[in-house]
Amino acid sequence: MVPEDIAGYIEKLRVRGRELEAALADPAIYAKTEECRRISREHRKLESLFEKFDAWTGALEQMAENREMLSGESDSELRDLISADIADLEAKAKQLEGEIQISLLPPDPNDSKNIIVEIKPAAGGDEAALFAGELFRAYLKFAEKQHWHVEVLDQSDTDLGGIKDVSFSLSGEDVYSLMKYESGVHRVQRVPATEAGGRIHTSTVTVAVMPEAEEVELDIRPEDLRFDVFRSSGPGGQCVNTTDSAVRVTHIPTGLSVASQQEKSQHRNKEIALRILYARMLELKQREEADKQAADKRSQVGTGDRSERIRTYNFPQNRVTDHRFNISTFDLPKLMEGEFGLILDQILMIACERRLDQLRTEQ
Repeated sequence: MVPEDIAGYIEKLRVRGRELEAALADPAIYAKTEECRRISREHRKLESLFEKFDAWTGALEQMAENREMLSGESDSELRDLISADIADLEAKAKQLEGEIQISLLPPDPNDSKNIIVEIKPAAGGDEAALFAGELFRAYLKFAEKQHWHVEVLDQSDTDLGGIKDVSFSLSGEDVYSLMKYESGVHRVQRVPATEAGGRIHTSTVTVAVMPEAEEVELDIRPEDLRFDVFRSSGPGGQCVNTTDSAVRVTHIPTGLSVASQQEKSQHRNKEIALRILYARMLELKQREEADKQAADKRSQVGTGDRSERIRTYNFPQNRVTDHRFNISTFDLPKLMEGEFGLILDQILMIACERRLDQLRTEQ
């Protein structure tokens, strides 16, 4: 049997779904780009929820029928087949129920936003820079599997093939809702290629995941921004071009500053620097608001705190451990090939359970 409260809530959402379908059937909506995008996104999410709900109820009904058949069946082979089918349906129903619970949670206001990701080596010198590059490439592979669009905004490489820092944007379905769990300090434990004695070194890399800011979310006056231009340079001081194309933008009231020299165009570098600056300012604004509203309740899990050590990549043991959720996977090479679902699927389920417990407590 399907719980009446869930079934009733889904029926209310179906009414909302029909309203969205009617809105999308009106040709006038396509002249309003942002509103059309918002309605289309909501409609897709509801359609996905309805498909999961129908599959879940179908599995529950099939299980009930199979159990009734099992109670009246005397043939041992048929009983085994029915029992196996019930076990498969139970596993399917459990997975679908978890996905439905996630879909029914109050959405994070940032979930529909595209993001900017920044990766920087922290402790560990060249080894940290090398792992920062490997993590960056792993995220690119993950983005490709998710069919997300990637745009590298700024990147500075080291002579050994690592990165000093990189900023890139990701756009697509569920970008923030998945990648927000990557914010924090990533620790790597392995024997560096340059280590003759075979000793394991520990290095760290910081990852910041920031929702892209929309103009209406930030009140920034033009006079609060200072722009400086300078000549771009490459690794080791190598000159990239002979014009002052690099741009640094500073928000004077907060002191936040971003420089971009990725492109040869000064206009393009200014645009990139502003995008990154606005994302940092939105992150700062949202963090300050969260601190004010729930300072005593706020958990560190999933807050995107860059000082928080969230994960360890232990190469000798082939293990990746997420410390916030106390979970591990023992297929590190596969994860570094972009299979972040190995750990994110577990994180999403635990985060959902914690959020549901929190909501029940607050009711």
